[in-house]
Amino acid sequence: MDDALIQARIDLAAALRLAARFDLHEGICNHFSYAPPERPGAFLVNPFGKHWSQLTASDLLLVDYEGKVLEGEGELETTAFCIHSRIHREHPRAACVLHTHMPYATTLTSLEDTPLEPISQNALRYYNDVAYEGSYNGIATDVEEGERMAAALGDKRVLFLANHGVVVVGPNIAKAFEDLYYLERACQVQVLAHSTGRPLRRVSDNIAGATFKDPAAELHYAEAHFTALKRLLDAEDGSYTQ
Repeated sequence: MDDALIQARIDLAAALRLAARFDLHEGICNHFSYAPPERPGAFLVNPFGKHWSQLTASDLLLVDYEGKVLEGEGELETTAFCIHSRIHREHPRAACVLHTHMPYATTLTSLEDTPLEPISQNALRYYNDVAYEGSYNGIATDVEEGERMAAALGDKRVLFLANHGVVVVGPNIAKAFEDLYYLERACQVQVLAHSTGRPLRRVSDNIAGATFKDPAAELHYAEAHFTALKRLLDAEDGSYTQ
């Protein structure tokens, strides 16, 4: 197996383990995927039925856009295929696609007319970079729902799914996980702020738009953070690499 594909498997398994560690998961539900450039037309995804806290690199399935399992053993979950195959196919920039029902972000998707507000530094990471799907369409058991999600995402890197959860996309696993992690932190602050009943203190548009404007620096930080998080896993249980 190609070294880059082996590393991609290790990194995606690490992201799944870390999501479990930070309570960004729902046991065996939700899904992470990565489309390795070495295998065009295919993507890695976690199999159905394996708890995220126990996933390993070798557990991951490599599947094509028609749902054929090319490598790995295990069941390809229908919703994982319907969502991820269409987002990867329609958005080549989305090398990594993360879908979760993490609690604070999902709370915001469950409120009427409640976008992510520019009220915290972490929220400014996503200023003008969040798309919103305005109605819940049921469980994604057909590719048409995945196509709707892909269309709703547009050129953004975060998609809020009404009454459902979020999708975060990125150019690699480290950056996508970074955005997932800080998105939940930003949503947590907003939910707590709403809970006080006091008015929100919004950052002005000119400051919000100028705060995170260095993609190279953000990518460097994301990769450093992800490497540090993997060291935590290595120190406690490095079995995710197997």
